[in-house]
Amino acid sequence: MVENEGGEMVGEEIRLLGKVIITGKIETRTGLSIGGSRAGLEIGGVDNPVIKDVEGKPYIPGSSLKGKMRCLLERAERKELTTSLGKARIHVCEREDDYKKCCVCKIFGLPGEKEFGGPTRLIVRDSFLTDESAKRLRELPTDMEYTEIKFENAIDRITSAANPRQAERVPAGAEFNFEMIYNVFCDDDKNDLRHVFKAMKLLEDDYLGSSGSRGYGKIRFKDIEVFWNPIKSYESGELRKITINGDNKTPEELIQNFDELKGKMGNEV
Repeated sequence: MVENEGGEMVGEEIRLLGKVIITGKIETRTGLSIGGSRAGLEIGGVDNPVIKDVEGKPYIPGSSLKGKMRCLLERAERKELTTSLGKARIHVCEREDDYKKCCVCKIFGLPGEKEFGGPTRLIVRDSFLTDESAKRLRELPTDMEYTEIKFENAIDRITSAANPRQAERVPAGAEFNFEMIYNVFCDDDKNDLRHVFKAMKLLEDDYLGSSGSRGYGKIRFKDIEVFWNPIKSYESGELRKITINGDNKTPEELIQNFDELKGKMGNEV
């Protein structure tokens, strides 16, 4: 139930049936650039530094991954962009009846001021470099410890003057561990899980981060594992992590064999 401004309880009761845990690796197929802070840059430094953790290693913020997946699914589902969040326009359902039929808003969430709706289904963690990738990147003959510098030139069409710049990016072949948690509250949520895999496949055929039209940001999801944790496993403390994806390790395979995967998500409550 949701409390409106008048203190009345409206909407349907929300009851967690279980959680789907999706893990695997994100591999960069071309250089990846997700911007970080420019604070403290020296003269002659890179123009576009990438975001890094406290150890100085590049990582993929969960917000960047989730935001791009939402954007691509909005386009694929032909959703109208209705709400401005800062400089970005996104789709947000304006009526409760529309929300109940909208996979985008149910999966990725609604702004907090809405009086209808429910909890966000999809949680996306930050993705960090695998130990193997961190070691390999440190051994590469690049100017940076874990990243590379790409030199680019913009040429003035009239004067032919060059405007050189240096962009920092994660080299192709780097791998990041990823984890997504998908909350299931009803049978419709089980059906909507297909759209999560659809968004992942759309992202593989698009780009992550900046400068995608110039070749940056091509990624792929690999070694995917999908687990089902029914609510009983949390109540008993016996988390079984039931694997439900079998030999399907890519978004495309998960979509093709979704009915088989869904059938392994029992109705245990």
